Amino acid sequence: MHTDWDTIIIGAGAAGLFCAPFAAAHGKRVMVIDHAAKPGEKIRISGGGRCNFTNMHTEPANFTGQNPHFHKSALARYTQWDFIEMIERAGIAWHEKTLGQLFCDGKSTQIIDLLVQNLKDAGAELRLSTTVQAVDRTDTGFALHTAAGVLTCKNIVLATGGKSIPKMGATGLAYDIARQFGHEVIDPRPALVPLTFPEGRFAALSGVSLPVRVWTDRARFDEAMLFTHRGLSGPAILQISSFWREGEVIHVDLTAGHDLFTTLRDQRQAEGRRQLSTELARHLPARLVEFLTTEWADRFDLSGRLADQSDTALRALTDHLSDWTLTPAGSEGYRTAEVTLGGIATDGIDSKSMMSKTVPGLYFIGECVDVTGWLGGFNFQWAWSSAHAAGQHIAES
Repeated sequence: MHTDWDTIIIGAGAAGLFCAPFAAAHGKRVMVIDHAAKPGEKIRISGGGRCNFTNMHTEPANFTGQNPHFHKSALARYTQWDFIEMIERAGIAWHEKTLGQLFCDGKSTQIIDLLVQNLKDAGAELRLSTTVQAVDRTDTGFALHTAAGVLTCKNIVLATGGKSIPKMGATGLAYDIARQFGHEVIDPRPALVPLTFPEGRFAALSGVSLPVRVWTDRARFDEAMLFTHRGLSGPAILQISSFWREGEVIHVDLTAGHDLFTTLRDQRQAEGRRQLSTELARHLPARLVEFLTTEWADRFDLSGRLADQSDTALRALTDHLSDWTLTPAGSEGYRTAEVTLGGIATDGIDSKSMMSKTVPGLYFIGECVDVTGWLGGFNFQWAWSSAHAAGQHIAES
């Protein structure tokens, strides 16, 4: 077994697999190593098995992290259009869903197979079911201790992701190695994750969904919200979870920005004898209206006639519907989180090469870095863009 390499990439996920062919240019000896038995498992399960591989509207504003400028360089040098061109050349058909989200027409395994094939075509090697036990600095680079023996290399690329979805084998290995070499790690936390509420709070509404506007003082999203037995989910909630912190409130506009006051006032003229709850059910899910009739009984009589509602009463009701303030108890955690917020601080990483500023030959790419995208393919694009930046730098150095 060959034990000395130019570059060893730890992590056979999206970023690691994509980085390998770039790093292997000019005959460089490159190996991707992973403790998992199969490559690209998060790719496989993403997008309902069709892989939401990028977003047509990708731009720096779709990402969050302590440094709002760090990710701009990599995203500009390898864009969504570059990735789309690559899969089209490979004959992978795709389609757009809402808000620029792109998915494979077929299975997500098409993306994995393409990445693995590109890796092999470039002369790189993929070694699975191999756990990295320790990493040491040497005079010429690094030594990786594994159950199969010691592997040495000039460069190491950390592409092991974050802590999200531990059942897929996610660990904090990248954070441990980064700290070992003096890098700061911004406290990781689950992101793009459902929010939980006290037991049974929304149990009666489980399965009900509707378009909403949800916000905190840091961000706002207009997407669908889903009530669950444990709390709230759906795209709008997953999005805002990246900006919510424990103990804080979220604001939910159940009218999704529509002028429900004017609508109800006009209907009062035409259908005044109807119950207010009946009229509301024309604009909101009936089960939600039934829930609010009880939930807000001390403030609003939704069972009363529409004709009996003054402008002031209607305004108070619609104001409340358009700014329902809720305090989540927590989130569902890494178990269901799509990504990890936080990670290796970007202050210690060169934005053009993704290499450590203090440890030559040590690179960080993908989810382990403190760059987190919105829901909708943005995190995959960060994997492609950051992997390209590191791979090209390795090949040219």
